[in-house]
Amino acid sequence: MKKIKLMTAVMLTACVLAGCGGPGGQPAGTPTPDPLAIPIGESTAPVESQAPDDTVEPENPVASTATIGTRTVVDGKMQSYLTGEWKDEAVVRRRSMAVMIPNNKPALPQYGISQASIIYEAPVEGRVTRVMAFFEDYDSLDRIGPLRSSRDYYVFEAMGLDAIYCNWGLAIPYVEDLLKSDQVDNISQALSGIHNPSSEAFERIDRPGYSTEFKGYMFIDGYNKAVERHGYDKEYDANFQGAFLFANDGHRAEYADKADAVKIYPGGTSSNSSGYGNGRPWFEYNAEDGLYYRYQYDGKQIDEMNNEQVTVSNVVFKVCDGLVRDSNDYLFFTTYGSNEAYVFTNGKVIKGTWSRDDVDEPTRYFDESGNEIVMNQGKTWVCNIWSDYKEYMSWE
Repeated sequence: MKKIKLMTAVMLTACVLAGCGGPGGQPAGTPTPDPLAIPIGESTAPVESQAPDDTVEPENPVASTATIGTRTVVDGKMQSYLTGEWKDEAVVRRRSMAVMIPNNKPALPQYGISQASIIYEAPVEGRVTRVMAFFEDYDSLDRIGPLRSSRDYYVFEAMGLDAIYCNWGLAIPYVEDLLKSDQVDNISQALSGIHNPSSEAFERIDRPGYSTEFKGYMFIDGYNKAVERHGYDKEYDANFQGAFLFANDGHRAEYADKADAVKIYPGGTSSNSSGYGNGRPWFEYNAEDGLYYRYQYDGKQIDEMNNEQVTVSNVVFKVCDGLVRDSNDYLFFTTYGSNEAYVFTNGKVIKGTWSRDDVDEPTRYFDESGNEIVMNQGKTWVCNIWSDYKEYMSWE
């Protein structure tokens, strides 16, 4: 894998936006979080460091700690770094793909999105949202899409999860130098501003009634060929720590003392310029299966591949400082430092902060006491909430 170091100019911009004052970009005076405190049930079992190259097979695979610590291999399977669930070892060790997918109404429905382990959603120009979906077990898929163009704050998020970044197009003034550098392993369609194209991975399909920009898809066979041709590392970096802290098998993060939140609105329920005010998305919690069901544009968000509604186990509101870059309404958001966070799991809301020290590290989420928040196993949807519009986010 290519070494990832953030450009000085971007670091300075992000630091100003985040109001950096304390260590790791946290505001001065913020207490250092204690990741060993486990807010799950009655357990306070210590968390072991996560090491992707640990292949010890235990005599008894029954989970003995409240959270997943060191990954082990049992009958050829490991617990995913992205969902915590047991999957084939080869899938778990393999770097995920981070795929740019449009989310505005004329592009819908998307194909394959329900198979993503993590979905990151953020505002873009035009005050709509775009998603970046992280896929790890994609072998059963033929294609993903439609695909859309890159914005640098998505790239920086992908870096934190050591993913291979996939896009069709880019905002040239802000992304060209990043994608042509040795900072990011990327699979990009051959367009102006792309200097290391992967044309074999992409193709337009016949979609009657859709605009040309919503007919471009990435095909898995072509993606694999492109990764091989570029010589990208196929497995996670040895220091990869995983996306979240997950509850272990036999345990559930219940948060009985936290407020209920069974309907969640990242942009509120009325039209506004937050990016979410256009589609007005929301999530509804189902206590029977422990999942959040995604809605937008006054209806269910459906995957065209299987005609199923998109569901996740966890939802995160990640408040980020941002700015409007130019007259084209291109946006920028800080992706590291520290700011407010709201984690929704098991029908509850946990208020806290997110923290990220550098672009090549994942974001961590802490409660108001400084304990790392434990997610329930399964898929996670992260909503980037522009701090200028955080007043609109709500839940009930």
